[in-house]
Amino acid sequence: MVARVRRALPTRVSGELRVALGDDSAILRPKRGNEWAISTDALIEGMHFLPETHPPNAVGYKAIARATSDLGAMGARPRFFFLNLALPSRRTGRWLDGCLRGMARAARRYGLTLAGGDTSRSKAITLNLTVLGEIPLGLAVLRSGARTGDWIFATGKLGAAELGLEIMMRGLSRQAGWRKFLRAQLYPEPPVELGLWLAGNRLASAMMDLSDGLSTDLARLCSASGVGARISAVRMPVVGMSESIQRLGLQPIKLALHGGEDYQLLFTVPRGLTSRIPARRTGVQITRIGEIVPGRGVELATEDGRVVHVERRGWDHFARHR
Repeated sequence: MVARVRRALPTRVSGELRVALGDDSAILRPKRGNEWAISTDALIEGMHFLPETHPPNAVGYKAIARATSDLGAMGARPRFFFLNLALPSRRTGRWLDGCLRGMARAARRYGLTLAGGDTSRSKAITLNLTVLGEIPLGLAVLRSGARTGDWIFATGKLGAAELGLEIMMRGLSRQAGWRKFLRAQLYPEPPVELGLWLAGNRLASAMMDLSDGLSTDLARLCSASGVGARISAVRMPVVGMSESIQRLGLQPIKLALHGGEDYQLLFTVPRGLTSRIPARRTGVQITRIGEIVPGRGVELATEDGRVVHVERRGWDHFARHR
């Protein structure tokens, strides 16, 4: 099993990775003038995916993509990852091979090298990743830097991943007309290069990735920065809704506000620098969705001119157990 993982994933030794697989520990050192950004992420059967619904290739790809999203959101370039893999015995054959193919595809796309990890047997599949990225000293963008008057931006189409999940859960994913809506759910594309550009040019005052839904993640950014936010329903980059999707009873604005797993960037920019933010960069759509305001919490300016408080209704692992 370990040999299969080593064959499938990028494992080259480099100047920063002096000792990798085959020893008890990896030995790493950042380039001069850089520091490490380190994040962890888990993908758990029954919580984040269902083996009968999610293809193994997509599970592997998504495990890498969602972990890498955290690095891009701080302006760090992805470099290495550690993989702790726990599987039932029946998943160590074809399922594992498919998962590793997806993981290898994502690792090569984002420039990640496997530096180590662990394997064990488990009743349920768990992929637990630790990712490391390099960033020049002092350039990391935190959640806590937003200030009153900063403009708020988001990338991509918000709610696209949630729409894909809804289609899968309703048993529609095998029908040809619905498959095009699944990509954001199965193969998310965090805009890592855009995060590097924002950090490298000192444009973003605060930044994070959208993993649990805009209503929850923007509230977290505001809490870290000690500010409030007002966003506009008219400006929101919602997913396009065909008549067939509308018949499912899904509302674009609710998907955009509360849908999780988009892995897009949410960032703020001081007003004096906003002219340098393009509508699109590296193929990624960038939309101004609001402004940082005094106070606390998040408000939404609706299409009919009202201003309403936005409750946190994004993903929360423990919300039902409070």
